[in-house]
Amino acid sequence: MKTVYLCENSVEGILSGVYTAWTSKKGHNNVKLQIVDEVGNMELFCQYEEVPASRENAKKVVQAIKEKISAEAYTAVYKAALSVDSDRADKIYRFLVYGFHIGSSIVTMLQVQEVYDIFQMCRFIDNETHLLTGFVRFIEMEGDLLVSRIGPKNDVLVLLAPHFADRMSNENWVIFDEKRKKAVLHPANRRWFLADLSSSEWETKLKKAFEEDEYEDLFKRFRKSVTIRERKNPTCQQNHMPLRYRPYMPEFSDGLRDT
Repeated sequence: MKTVYLCENSVEGILSGVYTAWTSKKGHNNVKLQIVDEVGNMELFCQYEEVPASRENAKKVVQAIKEKISAEAYTAVYKAALSVDSDRADKIYRFLVYGFHIGSSIVTMLQVQEVYDIFQMCRFIDNETHLLTGFVRFIEMEGDLLVSRIGPKNDVLVLLAPHFADRMSNENWVIFDEKRKKAVLHPANRRWFLADLSSSEWETKLKKAFEEDEYEDLFKRFRKSVTIRERKNPTCQQNHMPLRYRPYMPEFSDGLRDT
């Protein structure tokens, strides 16, 4: 009977699941990893077991990956764990099965499906992170606090934070992921950190701030003033500025259609 290990939706939770599945000694074909909140239809003839997140077990897996495979492989695993892919936990496990057997060269073996799966997730995450570095917009709230609201497909906050911490090191800023109800907080000239902002008060306050932003009209006027109607190309614009990012950009707050 196959055992499905249900992991917490976090890097630590997935790596804890990897540790539990590996040390169970049930055989790689007899175990499967799944995110506990993303279980669809339950499979027949399977035993489901929840795996609590364990920092100690996750650290053991991280150390083993870096020592027996490579630091590059760990980076790939870390990014894949942030993916929106519902099968990411099991795909990471299958990648590590090959990795511990083959070693550091595994990251270049894209002909192996398990490696290609990880590569695809990392590419999707890197692309979204790169786009957001250009699409993120900040508004100013009380106390010289700069706030941005995003809704990415992948959990990319920790990948975005270093970019803005480097370029806005002297500012107090917050980037709020409204889909996951968490944020990166950066006090001026200090290290950034993650925080749970699931409180409805925070979300209401941010929504109100964006609706009343005095610079919103300026953004919209600027976009219209630089538009050359004869060169209008909606298809090209969508390729460079996808529709899904526009609800978070003040210059497009009057609708998603080009003007």
